[in-house]
Amino acid sequence: MPPEGAKHHAAVTRAGDLVRLDYDLWAEVGGRREIVDTTHQEVAQEAKVPESPGHVWGPRPHFIGGDYFPSGVENALVGLPVGEELEKEFAPADAFGERDPNLIELFSMHQISRLPEMRREDAHLDVGTVLTIEGRRGRVVSLTQARVRVDFNPPFAGRKVVGKFKVTEPITEPAEQVRAIVELQYGRSAEFQVEIKDHVVSLKLPERSKFDINWLAAKPRVIDRIRSQVHPPSVRVIEEYVTPAPAKEPEKAAVSAPSPPEGAPAAEVPAPAETKHAEGKHPKPAARHEASG
Repeated sequence: MPPEGAKHHAAVTRAGDLVRLDYDLWAEVGGRREIVDTTHQEVAQEAKVPESPGHVWGPRPHFIGGDYFPSGVENALVGLPVGEELEKEFAPADAFGERDPNLIELFSMHQISRLPEMRREDAHLDVGTVLTIEGRRGRVVSLTQARVRVDFNPPFAGRKVVGKFKVTEPITEPAEQVRAIVELQYGRSAEFQVEIKDHVVSLKLPERSKFDINWLAAKPRVIDRIRSQVHPPSVRVIEEYVTPAPAKEPEKAAVSAPSPPEGAPAAEVPAPAETKHAEGKHPKPAARHEASG
């Protein structure tokens, strides 16, 4: 039986642990709270957050001390006992950082109109519109007929953040760790087939991911994280393309003559020509006409 200290140590999170985490995260500004992220459907509905199709609510995989939350928030999760709830307030510097006025820039309307997202038929420009300019994402904070002011600060920069966290369980089984890694780096982990045999990890892609550019970008990260977390001798990513069998042509049904009405005499069926020849009844030769000269 392990000593009491070892049991207690096993129940406390450490940096690098893969766990399932329940959480709510709010940003406070002007005396009101704005939801940043949550794993609870009722909290999202109360905050009127649009729900994405197929989104699964509940505890999500999380690397303790990773990079999903700001570093100050991640550090607060290190040492959190499994099953205990933590509610903590974070200053802007420990959350999304202070606002930098130098990250608010002015652009001409001509520059903005040439952006790819503004050339779409459904393009709309207003305060709050998110634009990508030279690889940076920013939010429109003001605009006139000729000028557009864009804020490249993180959306919740300069705000105090309040978080409520609960580690529901550690993820220790290798196949579940692989599935959790896929969920963290790409999503749709339930659609992947995961198999570990002789310590080799096999990951079979679902049909929709084979041509998904997001999977192509996520694959190196998935493989790298599986190597560092599960330590397999190799990782196999399986893409199977099944050739569809040719469709069979429907068989043509034989067309039979309609049956005569009941009581009607059967129609005479002429004998074949071979039968008539056998009886000596040869057909008469056709009359031959000669042109007169």
